[in-house]
Amino acid sequence: MATEHRLIATEADAGLRLDRFIALSGILSRSAAQKLMEQGGVLHNDRPPNKKTPVQQGDVVTLLLPEPLPSEVQPECIDLDILYEDDVLLVVNKPKGMVVHPAAGHREGTLVNALLHHCGDSLSGIGGVMRPGIVHRIDKDTSGLLLVAKTDLAHRRLSAQLKAHSILRLYYAVVYGHPNPPEGRIDLPIGRHPKERKRMAVLSTGGRRAVTTYETLEPLRGFALLRLRLETGRTHQIRVHMSHLGHPLVGDPLYGPKKIIAETKGQCLHAAALGFVHPISGQRLFFESPLPDYFTAFVEKKR
Repeated sequence: MATEHRLIATEADAGLRLDRFIALSGILSRSAAQKLMEQGGVLHNDRPPNKKTPVQQGDVVTLLLPEPLPSEVQPECIDLDILYEDDVLLVVNKPKGMVVHPAAGHREGTLVNALLHHCGDSLSGIGGVMRPGIVHRIDKDTSGLLLVAKTDLAHRRLSAQLKAHSILRLYYAVVYGHPNPPEGRIDLPIGRHPKERKRMAVLSTGGRRAVTTYETLEPLRGFALLRLRLETGRTHQIRVHMSHLGHPLVGDPLYGPKKIIAETKGQCLHAAALGFVHPISGQRLFFESPLPDYFTAFVEKKR
């Protein structure tokens, strides 16, 4: 059964070739978009597309993506730092630099590849072949705790907790400057950047509600160590919210200054704590992950 994606062209997209417009959405590469058009899997305003006709503001482009084949994701013997595991779920401590699920340019070495080797067939299929068992995700350059479901029932119940904002997700970050006030609650909608499609942004209209709370744990020389809590889980949420406040994350390759990246050896964002109700037993579970060495080394240097 095909998966349908509907893309609506904005003013910034007007004049783009159809394959480039699709590629900028991040769903498919340009070559994959061309192939899908040849296979009849693209509609432009509900009609088969003319490849030479550019998109205009308000145009609707529909992608009909066939279900990925199981052979596209292969199990790989990759060491996993598993904090907890039972018959229905795992809590994994993901290292910085590991992609969570396969995508264009990252077909191997992902967390999903490692989970398929570790768990075999005992992963929830709700996420599809490309994202089996993945209840929520964190960025490639973010380290820390992830929740993985082994059964469909566990996946549905954990996803319901996520939707109800009852899963506790605490992060530590180092940001530029000293936020004023030193603690607060950011309630600003996030959506795709109107001009730079690989970025997200706080939008004045549209977007999805995004809520982040933060508190300053320690002022540093030119920086600050923060603890943040996600009430929602939008793409790049913490990174976008803090950048919008004028305090981007240290080492952030997309929203922050580039000059500090080499010095930190990575993005200073770590998913440090995870709390939820076990989907079968009903027991309240809580897990913590210590800050990685590169993170603590930068904090020490800036004290």
